[in-house]
Amino acid sequence: MDTESTHSGYSNRSNRHGEQSRRERRKLSSKDSSRSERSVIINSPYGPTQVSPNHNSEPLLEVPSSVAGDEAPSLQDDNWGETTTAVTGTSELSLSQEEVVGLGKRSEDGLGQGCRRYAPLALGLCVGLLVLATPLAFLVLPAVLWPARLQACGSACEGLFLSVSCKLLILLLAVWAIFLRQDRASLPRVCVYRALLAMLTLLLTISYWLFYGVRILDSQDEDYQGIVQFAVSLVDSLLFVHYLAIVLLELRQLQPCYSLCVIRSTDGETRYYNLGQLSIQRAALSLLEFYYRDFPLHNPALLSASKHRAAKHLAGLKVYTVDGPVNPAGPAGGSGGSQVGGQPRAMISAAARRRDATHNELYYEEADHDRRVRKRRARLVVAVEEAFMHVRRMQQEEQKASPGDVMDVREAALAIFPSMARALQKYLRTTRRQHCHSMDSIQRHLAFCLTHNMSPKAFLEAYLSPGPTLQYGRERWMAGQWTLVSEAAVTSGLKEDTVFSLRCLDFSLAVTVKSIPYIVMTEEYVDPKSHKFTLSLQSETSV
Repeated sequence: MDTESTHSGYSNRSNRHGEQSRRERRKLSSKDSSRSERSVIINSPYGPTQVSPNHNSEPLLEVPSSVAGDEAPSLQDDNWGETTTAVTGTSELSLSQEEVVGLGKRSEDGLGQGCRRYAPLALGLCVGLLVLATPLAFLVLPAVLWPARLQACGSACEGLFLSVSCKLLILLLAVWAIFLRQDRASLPRVCVYRALLAMLTLLLTISYWLFYGVRILDSQDEDYQGIVQFAVSLVDSLLFVHYLAIVLLELRQLQPCYSLCVIRSTDGETRYYNLGQLSIQRAALSLLEFYYRDFPLHNPALLSASKHRAAKHLAGLKVYTVDGPVNPAGPAGGSGGSQVGGQPRAMISAAARRRDATHNELYYEEADHDRRVRKRRARLVVAVEEAFMHVRRMQQEEQKASPGDVMDVREAALAIFPSMARALQKYLRTTRRQHCHSMDSIQRHLAFCLTHNMSPKAFLEAYLSPGPTLQYGRERWMAGQWTLVSEAAVTSGLKEDTVFSLRCLDFSLAVTVKSIPYIVMTEEYVDPKSHKFTLSLQSETSV
């Protein structure tokens, strides 16, 4: 009995210990699972700072804040090195060593781009302050260093003082208008004419300082009127340099000299532009501005149909051995080989006939697509017109209602949007432009049309025909960086048959330069008496 009671007590203690260990393992596993769920948050593919059309830049998977708040202290355990459970597996957020090195390179590139962007601006500001302060220093230094020896010049100096002040004010405003404008882009090389003008201004200022130091400071010249006229001559020289800057930077490029053909690599969209005497990098900048204004939005979905058709055609083609397997079993085997070789020839000829018939498939596919687009368009037009008629009825009812019951424009847009949402969504899917318009952008455009009392056709124009690139959100078209590829130096000017390309992540723009031909126009004099005539009428006419 004692032994049985001892065994039963040991078994009870072991059972309790087993249940306790299982309970602890369950707790550990629940903690590990909660940690793994909390650590994996998949954001939308548009990035944290961009707007997603489907999710409005919210994370796709998110842990409730209550769970994260309750278990936050457990993550700060002092014995985390001993109690942490490592769960291995495949992660979508993992980074390789090459990607980590790439992150470091991108940070260094960003720092280099910042220095390259602001270094010319800082250097220009320093040169500008030196230039503007030099005439004032020429006038102040003699009055500070040897005031007792200066000769009084009276009203002549006062007139020169007024002239210097007016010219300096004009020069300051002119420099602000030409050189202190916000940069439109970060170019790969420094502008040659800007560097030349900065160097010319700096050399002019240094030469004036050298002459001033040798002829005026060393000898302590007593003719103050001559010193003032010397400062006036410096200001006049700076004004002429600024005039030269206007000619080189603004007026020289106004006359068109070249015709540039721009072709988009993916869909072959082509535009032609006339430009003047510009460097390659300046011409590329102007073309990018024209691209965002004139080219339709790049839509990769339109290219997927042709790729799918080509892949389907290639999948239907099979390669066979024409001669067939060689059978060493005498003449019987030879005859069998000829039979086997006959089948692949027939299948290859069938595949060739099928390849020749692909244009028929393309024709019927495009015809069916056009039919479906017209059908979806008709349904969309009817739905939008009915929705706008409903808004007009609501406006008439609101005129009779009390002022407190008037509906806001945003509320009216939200009220009528569901009636046209399905038809609009089907049309955009059929035309493969559903990724170009989000629900928020459509509602804002609808509210804008209702605010300005536009017609249904004005509302539909933004969706029936693709607009320029700038009409869409920046997250749809904004490229992080454009790469200029050119065999010639990017600081050299445009020439006949110059070819360069602008590349971004998804496509590239190929640019070909042609010079505008020299036109010879002659004049031909026409004597005004040469085309005169007289009309003689007979007195007798037939009845």
